[in-house]
Amino acid sequence: MAVKSGVWLHAVTRDADPCGLDGLTGIGGCAVRTVQAGGLVAVVSSVDLAQFGEEPLRRNLEDLDWLETVARAHHTVVEAVGRSRPVVPARLTTVYRDDAGLRAMLEQRRGDFDAVLDRVSGRTEWGVKMYAAPTASASEPSGTSSSGTVRPGTAYLQRRRAQLSAEDQRWQLAVAGAEEVHAALTGCAAAARRHPPQDRRLTGRTEPMLLNGAYLVELRDSGRFGDAVTAQAARHPGLHLELTGPWPPYSFVTIEEEPPR
Repeated sequence: MAVKSGVWLHAVTRDADPCGLDGLTGIGGCAVRTVQAGGLVAVVSSVDLAQFGEEPLRRNLEDLDWLETVARAHHTVVEAVGRSRPVVPARLTTVYRDDAGLRAMLEQRRGDFDAVLDRVSGRTEWGVKMYAAPTASASEPSGTSSSGTVRPGTAYLQRRRAQLSAEDQRWQLAVAGAEEVHAALTGCAAAARRHPPQDRRLTGRTEPMLLNGAYLVELRDSGRFGDAVTAQAARHPGLHLELTGPWPPYSFVTIEEEPPR
């Protein structure tokens, strides 16, 4: 039986003749190509529907190694397209049955794509993650005094209560600091988004994440934004800030289109 191919959508742009895509490969090592309609250009890979159809995708998404490989390939294409032109990154695993269905979507959603492309033109996304800085753990009360005599139970409870109170106070200050940092960075950006904090299993860190922010920044203001992050890190030594980017504007694309399958 002949293999049935689908169309994996990486990104949409306005450029009628995207350059810099020669030799670029997408999902499964397939060469990247373009589909044009409505004054828009979709950058796509052809994929085997036996692996990337609706049901196979549902199964494969449970394989984290598979998902990471596919996500990296998708991002590589989006990043390459976005280096020289405004781009609307597609949601991961957006697959169309054929070029005709994709062209129909571009025609139908042209106004939406134009609005988003106008919004992100000349801008790029930066990410800022913030963690509570690790602190030396307080020693556990031993229940005995330095002289070796047993302290009353009330003394132990008072010490434990004071320890918990101090930890709660540190946490409240850290949360307030995260709010202050986000507000300051938002003032340096054209738009900002707060994503849910990532699980520690994903970050690989023991400290809790207090901020997972995305900021849409004018290209000419990238240096100023980086300086603002540095200044906030100095202002809040009890917090640890991580700046990542620049990225394609993943967090500022609101077009959600479920393709026919």
